[in-house]
Amino acid sequence: MTDKLILSPKYKAFLKCKAPVEFLEGTTAAGKTTVGAFKFILKCAESGKKIHILSGLDLGTIEKNIINKDLGILDDFGSLVEYNAKGKGQYSLPHLILHTSKGEKIIYVLGYDNKARWKKALGGQYGCLYIDEINIADMEYVREASMRCDYLMATLNPDDPNLPVYKEYINCSRPLPEWQEETPIEILNMLNEEPKPGWVHWFFSFAHNLGLSAEKEEQIKQNVPKGTKLYKNKILGLRGRATGLVFSNFERSKHVKPKEWAKEFLKPKAEECFIQFTGSMDTAYSQQSPDTIAMSFAAITNKGNYVKLNERVYNNASLNTPLAPSDTAKNFVAFLERNAKEWGLARNVFIDSADQATITELQKYKREHGCVYTFLNAWKKTTIIDRINLQLGWLAKEHYFILDCCKNTINELETYSWQEDKDNTPEDRNDHCINADQYGWLPYKTKIGCE
Repeated sequence: MTDKLILSPKYKAFLKCKAPVEFLEGTTAAGKTTVGAFKFILKCAESGKKIHILSGLDLGTIEKNIINKDLGILDDFGSLVEYNAKGKGQYSLPHLILHTSKGEKIIYVLGYDNKARWKKALGGQYGCLYIDEINIADMEYVREASMRCDYLMATLNPDDPNLPVYKEYINCSRPLPEWQEETPIEILNMLNEEPKPGWVHWFFSFAHNLGLSAEKEEQIKQNVPKGTKLYKNKILGLRGRATGLVFSNFERSKHVKPKEWAKEFLKPKAEECFIQFTGSMDTAYSQQSPDTIAMSFAAITNKGNYVKLNERVYNNASLNTPLAPSDTAKNFVAFLERNAKEWGLARNVFIDSADQATITELQKYKREHGCVYTFLNAWKKTTIIDRINLQLGWLAKEHYFILDCCKNTINELETYSWQEDKDNTPEDRNDHCINADQYGWLPYKTKIGCE
């Protein structure tokens, strides 16, 4: 390999991985194409078959981004590779010739925009198939080409999760156990189709591209407006078809605090102290989706600051024994008790009014076991848009804070987005912790933002 290419431990693991199908998803400028194309050529060299396929949007894009660029195929492999853009000899289509100890390998270069050309190329069985930006590829091409190869590699930046390529291919893959924690929770939740044996999902971000300087990374981020679909897909590396983030003014540096910061508000004679505690819950029991049961515990200070102190999230899709409303009732009371001991008592607590089954179980629990809590229906007369506007205002004036232990809520605040095809309507996902949060502060909204 050229000495200009510096590999992170994760990319080294990727190069060593033996898998029949690999998907490389992640942020822009993560090095996916550069390292992926290098491994693809190595796989072609190892293959027992002679014919392989390298594909992308069109011929010009493939030449610019994969073949001719710095650290591209020609740069990496030098005289071991010839590129015949107009075909040569018996191979009339554009192709690469790879000289190996096993003889010459022919790698067709196909743009999936040219249906007549790729239909002409497909017909037999192939060794290795590379699909660049599979999220925008012609699905007929993906299906036709993938069933004819021994090895498939595809790269993509996150896109609309409703695209068929996710359901049929990408969501059937899984990250290796040792790299699972580096995959965003939102994407992990979407890798929920029946897994195919050996199919591996890789998530790469700016951090994995050791050849990218801090200055260049910062420049890329600054050039993409926050709150846009482009920022969500390319910079955060998250899937989503929405036009922009709902809470685009949420910033970890301003709004996320350590537990020690909040503990100061419990000290006697503190200038700022907690005057109201609140608990709440949003529920969803489906085993077929990433919907969650989200519990929230928060407090409001005498200075009008709202602080989310704790969360607890359950997902029936990930549990061997799914939770029933009776289980949730016990779990919620235990959650409230733990937080009462650490922070203070939230006597009135609020539950999603659409879930009367859980509220009934909570009332039953109170009758049978006795507890100090009053279980109330969430106040939903304030519309979703009005709730969002209130929260955006508190974020702007720094009256809304969240402790760093509330990782699921932070993730939702950074991904909850507007729908593209409906005006002023947020998407129906990434909002369970946000909804639970809102149920907790809605009854006390007049206390937030003012002393």
